[in-house]
Amino acid sequence: MKSTDFSACDLVKTAEGEISREIFVNENIYEEEKAQVFARSWLYVGHESQIKKPGDFFVSKMGEESVILTRDQKGEVHIFLNSCTHRGMKVCRYDEGNTRTFTCPYHAWSFATDGQLVGVQDYENAYQPPFDKSEWGLIEVAQIGQYMGTIWATWDKDAPSFEDYLGDAKFAFDLGLCAWDGSDSGTELLGSVQKWIVPCNWKFIAENFAGDALHVVSHRSVDLARLGPSGKEGRRDDYGKLVLTAYPQGHGVFFGVVPLGQTRTEYAESKITSDYFQHCWNQRLKNLGENAGTCPVVGTIFPNMSFHAQQPRTLLVSHPRSANETEMWRVYFVDKKAPDEVKKFLREYYIRYAGPAGMTEQDDMENWNYATAASEGTIARRKPYHYKAGLGVGGKHKTVPGIVTEHPVTSEQNPRAFYQRWAEYMDLGSWSELIDAQKIRGGAPI
Repeated sequence: MKSTDFSACDLVKTAEGEISREIFVNENIYEEEKAQVFARSWLYVGHESQIKKPGDFFVSKMGEESVILTRDQKGEVHIFLNSCTHRGMKVCRYDEGNTRTFTCPYHAWSFATDGQLVGVQDYENAYQPPFDKSEWGLIEVAQIGQYMGTIWATWDKDAPSFEDYLGDAKFAFDLGLCAWDGSDSGTELLGSVQKWIVPCNWKFIAENFAGDALHVVSHRSVDLARLGPSGKEGRRDDYGKLVLTAYPQGHGVFFGVVPLGQTRTEYAESKITSDYFQHCWNQRLKNLGENAGTCPVVGTIFPNMSFHAQQPRTLLVSHPRSANETEMWRVYFVDKKAPDEVKKFLREYYIRYAGPAGMTEQDDMENWNYATAASEGTIARRKPYHYKAGLGVGGKHKTVPGIVTEHPVTSEQNPRAFYQRWAEYMDLGSWSELIDAQKIRGGAPI
């Protein structure tokens, strides 16, 4: 339930294309976000390749809260709050591993991988009459969703199913999270999670990947240094026809549509990798038909999971820590069946391109840091930010579902759609109201 009296819609004026700087720095607004946005949304938690066997676990986050993603001894997937029901201590302090029980180091309460409380110190003597252990298991999320290997959760039992939450953005997942050849042969994480902290508001990161097509100027130095996978100078037209797509759920995706007849030579520095991806492209044409050339280059699933589907192929979760601090988690994917040399090549490429040591990420982090700092001043807060590019020009596309603006038209529709949905979460009190607001806007240009 909303606890403050401000109206987010007064701060986010998407019809005029103006966004108040206050939403990026105000701590009261941030506290409200934790309850209104992160406690109600579907949030990315992990990938099935991180919990392959019974007893495997991975400690993730949902907003600020630590959670345990685990597979119980029967093979079922669970997500629990990483907090003992006795005094709140973390029951798991390792990032990942395999176990039969999670034992709290404070008072030794232990929990099975299905969340049941199975051990209490001095239970027979200390608790008379004995309490019912079944009522004191780990706190579990309300719903779990699994899609294309990704695992999601929400604390809200009234939230729609995950697939309904995705809406037409499923199209981006279907094309971007499958194997490179367009099959269902699967992907897996390449190494573990990269984690680092950035002094910025989480929303700057989310909007950046939702479809900020104008910020590519920041990466000019990366293009000149030829850090792309081909070792050639990068060009915007490498992605083909650019298509910005917004969704009423708040998601945004930046698609590239390339001619189906082109040869894929972007990985030409190694013959094995070049041959592998050319083979994948040929198979993709067979498996996906006319959709083979449509690639979700980058996108954000509301509120805070962003992804690249090519160059590199990665997911980024922007975990909020305060109004002006975000913990970034990035993971990288490869095809399960890819040759070892391909995996080695991609590991080296990913490291130099993205993540805390990657040059493109460093460009972005500098922008986000300064944008957050520039929102904090007394004078600065009096002037809203300008989000007016392409107001109301979005329409339909023959292939890509959603509200679409095609290059060469420049548009900031995707950030506007993101903030419109953010304001609805902040102002509305129930999921039925959120769904009604989504239906009212439908496919209207933003």
